[in-house]
Amino acid sequence: MSSSVTRAAGNEPPQPSAAASTEAANGTANGTANGAVTSAGTAATGTGQAPGNAPGTGAVTSAGAGSGTPAAGTPAAGTPAEAGADGAPASPLRRGAARFARPVLAVLAGALLYASFPPRPLWWLAPFALALLAGCLHGRRARAGFGLGFLFGLGYLLPLLVWTSEGVGPVPWLALATLEALLIGLTGLGIALVSRLPAWPLWAAAVWVAGEALRARAPFGGFPWGKLAFGQADGLFLPLAALGGTPLLSFAVALCGFGLYEALRVARAHPRRTAAALAALTVAAPIGAALAARPLVSDAAEDGTAVAAVIQGNVPRAGFDFNAQRRAVLDNHAKRTVQLAEDVKAGRVPKPDFVVWPENSSDIDPFTQPDAYDVIDKAVKAIGVPVAIGSVLVPESGPLRNTMILWDPVKGPTDTYDKRKIQPFGERMPMRSFVRIFSADVDRVRRDFGPGKEPGVFDMAGSGVGMVTCYEAAFDDAVRSTVRAGAQVIAVPSNNATFGRSQMTYQQLAMDRIRAVEHSRSVLVPVTSGVSAVIRPDGTIVQQTRMFTADALVAEIPLRSTETPATRFGPLPEYVLLAVAAGGFGWVLTRRIRARRAAGAGTPEAS
Repeated sequence: MSSSVTRAAGNEPPQPSAAASTEAANGTANGTANGAVTSAGTAATGTGQAPGNAPGTGAVTSAGAGSGTPAAGTPAAGTPAEAGADGAPASPLRRGAARFARPVLAVLAGALLYASFPPRPLWWLAPFALALLAGCLHGRRARAGFGLGFLFGLGYLLPLLVWTSEGVGPVPWLALATLEALLIGLTGLGIALVSRLPAWPLWAAAVWVAGEALRARAPFGGFPWGKLAFGQADGLFLPLAALGGTPLLSFAVALCGFGLYEALRVARAHPRRTAAALAALTVAAPIGAALAARPLVSDAAEDGTAVAAVIQGNVPRAGFDFNAQRRAVLDNHAKRTVQLAEDVKAGRVPKPDFVVWPENSSDIDPFTQPDAYDVIDKAVKAIGVPVAIGSVLVPESGPLRNTMILWDPVKGPTDTYDKRKIQPFGERMPMRSFVRIFSADVDRVRRDFGPGKEPGVFDMAGSGVGMVTCYEAAFDDAVRSTVRAGAQVIAVPSNNATFGRSQMTYQQLAMDRIRAVEHSRSVLVPVTSGVSAVIRPDGTIVQQTRMFTADALVAEIPLRSTETPATRFGPLPEYVLLAVAAGGFGWVLTRRIRARRAAGAGTPEAS
């Protein structure tokens, strides 16, 4: 770690300002800390404080009550002191340990958040990770908040996104994780700013959602992977997805984590009962809201049921080179569909009403290659029901199309859906000449894909099946618009063969489960190499395959048309939380302006 990053992470002593001195004089802060005051597992980073000190000598009262906000320029709760409790200078070893404690804890908090994500069912670690982050950021300056947030982001995203290095080496992985960590650094900066406000966990949780909103939109169209919400498929907070979508779900987890830190911090300082109750409320409120939202989660068959099948044909080999075997991939899916037809004829499985193949199950354009057309048509005729085929269309000019084709056993191809969210640096290559400097793999994408414009809902034997192709499942608007367009079932055809046996598949499957609850729809997940799954509207997985095996899943699923509040409200919950975050920043700015004016008014004019 470079010294510059260490200083940015909050290790250089804060310098008092005139504004801060005035604010402290007005009673907005109640004294500097004699030692490090930390909680929520952050560990003491200073030299310690003798128990029983009066509030004016080190105890920190409730920020929620407005009396525990440390003045700018004074060491915040948890700031390493330069001297021990007896007033003697701290030893060099102790000062060195204190200097690096916060950066280390920030990285540890990020790693703890990573551990809460699938395939591990440890969703409950997420609030504790956020509590640990809060202990690092509370009362810090903006620059320190950015540095600590960046380190937290690295600790979180480097292990979470390591699958992006499969087949192409570490450069894309390190670049993506670093870029996303920088955006989380901005989130840390914002949290540090609002952490001096009364009821700061509320403002901080809204700032977290604002950071996720930024990452979902920029740069290059955004990369929402790693939202707090996506780690909560097995969690207590899951019903909130049906109320306010992923923004509200992320907000609840963040509020619980920040509130947990504040409650422990306030309890340690022996506050007034009102302050303690307010701090505890920030933990209890999201839990209570999640319990109250449980009735929104239902898997009742409002429009009857349908028997659906998903095909996993498997690929000859993992990695980027599987595309060189695209005819074998197509044949695998056609053969597994024919085998399903034989199983139906023998009475081993019920006949499906419709079938869904994965994304890229036919990377050969059937509209230009007659042999591919024949292979698909024979398989569809064998099963005798509509089949959604994942293909790559190659027009004579312009970009390629990642397309789902509705194939009727009598009429042939009747409808198409073009993927709208095109993956940057995977399906299209921004800044191609610049990126080539760092990785020759840029030229694997010889021709960019172009995005579709309209949501795709196929009429498959009377059921409205909405297509959300792979990467699109990470984007709120892509899934929501498909449901609003009339989808009674959501299909997420995917191709994860590129990423081998990495955790990427399980992270994406958790997203699909969140979407099932968010919109109260069954979700079908056909994947070329697995894991394919059938998910009910309450988020439970009723069937799933193993990786890199040819398989077919057949299940009766409920059809639903009722829209959840999350579907009806659309982006409104996110906009409300963004407004809350903006309000927090506005309050911080107003306080600083007032403090500077007060400081200027109290300064004698120069003669």
